[in-house]
Amino acid sequence: MQPFSGFPAGRQAVVKVPNAFFTELLPIVDDLAELKVTLYCLWLLSHKQGDLRYTRLEELAADDRLMAGLAGEDEDGLDALRRGLERAEARGTLLRVKVRHSSGSEDWYFLNSEHGRAAVERIRRGELHTLAEPLPEPITLQAQRPHIYALYEQNIGLIQPMLAEELRDAERTFPQSWIEDAFRIAAELNVRNWKYIRAILERWAAQGKDSGTDQRDLAADDSYEALKRRYLPSGFEDLIEH
Repeated sequence: MQPFSGFPAGRQAVVKVPNAFFTELLPIVDDLAELKVTLYCLWLLSHKQGDLRYTRLEELAADDRLMAGLAGEDEDGLDALRRGLERAEARGTLLRVKVRHSSGSEDWYFLNSEHGRAAVERIRRGELHTLAEPLPEPITLQAQRPHIYALYEQNIGLIQPMLAEELRDAERTFPQSWIEDAFRIAAELNVRNWKYIRAILERWAAQGKDSGTDQRDLAADDSYEALKRRYLPSGFEDLIEH
């Protein structure tokens, strides 16, 4: 099981999900691909603007994170996407309209909401005959992860679930610039160890970050061993790997 590090602290963008999704739709959805596609379309279409809030197979398939989440051992992401769309349409969650324009024809998917139904009806009545407009830029999922998680994964490795909260606590405790500098120092000294990085931060908090020899250039004549120890408070010497 791939761990989840928790929802980030602070103000986050939210997606409005109709209450009927939980009270009526969720209890009857019995296919994982359908559920993922439905939730994704709720998120995607909530970011659309104007009267034509629709999505297309090509737009959905272009989102690598969605496709990776749909792929399974016995089915690739595109097949799962097609199946999820078909089931969502058959259930009535999504409305599909075939639209013809100068470059051919394609299926557009609307949410079966008041706004979506009105748009579909206007298309069917031929009121939207100027639809050969440039298609909007695709919206894709962007991982919103605490910056310290990215620093850890780039410099140390995979975050274990038990460590995630400790990292978040450090991000709340220490300035962002300190955290970035501590990771940089550890990487330059090849000490890829969170305890070592945390010890640097704790020393700076206790003694002041800009005091003493911390201002010296890492390229000085000191040995790497001496440089590694220079950033440790007393009692943490055992963290240095020989």
